[in-house]
Amino acid sequence: MAFLFNILMTVMQVYSWILIIYILLSWFPGARESSFGEILGRLAEPFLEPFRRIIPPLGMIDISPIVAILVLRFASQGLQQLYFMIF
Repeated sequence: MAFLFNILMTVMQVYSWILIIYILLSWFPGARESSFGEILGRLAEPFLEPFRRIIPPLGMIDISPIVAILVLRFASQGLQQLYFMIF
């Protein structure tokens, strides 16, 4: 069970880094259109889409990725607390 928990926590941590890198790519012109940016987009956009539908952009600033990362972080911490309660 601990092995599965460690894998799940690692996947969540790697996914949060994927989101952060994908967000940072928006600062560089044409970076999201590169093959690396497209791969990250295919991984990140399905998770970001519901947040973008709920949270409108504030002018030119899209805060939905920040909220998405926070939700992923809270889910990770909740899973960790649940694991420690059980074991």
